[in-house]
Amino acid sequence: MSDGVAEVKITRLCEQLGVTKGSFYWHFADIDELMTAIADRWVETQNEVLRGLMQVESMPVAERLQTISELLVEHRTRTVEAAIREWARTNARVADAVRELDQRIFDLVRSALLDWGFGQDDARLRAGLLVYAGIGFVHAGNNLPTPTRAEIQALFRLVVGDEPA
Repeated sequence: MSDGVAEVKITRLCEQLGVTKGSFYWHFADIDELMTAIADRWVETQNEVLRGLMQVESMPVAERLQTISELLVEHRTRTVEAAIREWARTNARVADAVRELDQRIFDLVRSALLDWGFGQDDARLRAGLLVYAGIGFVHAGNNLPTPTRAEIQALFRLVVGDEPA
């Protein structure tokens, strides 16, 4: 899937996995059934991520914001994430899961910024900046280096400032 969903072909997949086409067809009727199974599994994985994010809500606000900002980049495999986001353009189930995850992350960041002391408008804009930066890191792929933990912390401080008094 690192070459994108459109490049998933039965012959290529069987060659890479060292299996026969017959064994593929034993498990899946066709490539569409395989892709549905992959989409279902990815949705399940994202639901697990959403459940994990709920634990972040109980953290103190500074720790919560720091953890979320690091998750935006470090918690995902950039190549797979970019392929999934591209796939979401043509698969409604995957698009819904991507949208739900993005909205949940945005809501968590905005809520933390409100708890930090920012007003509604400021919290919304700053949350958008952090979330869009995370998505941008994913889409940059291998064209740009993955930000280091120190760079993520610097971006975080740039966007939200120092801890409130």
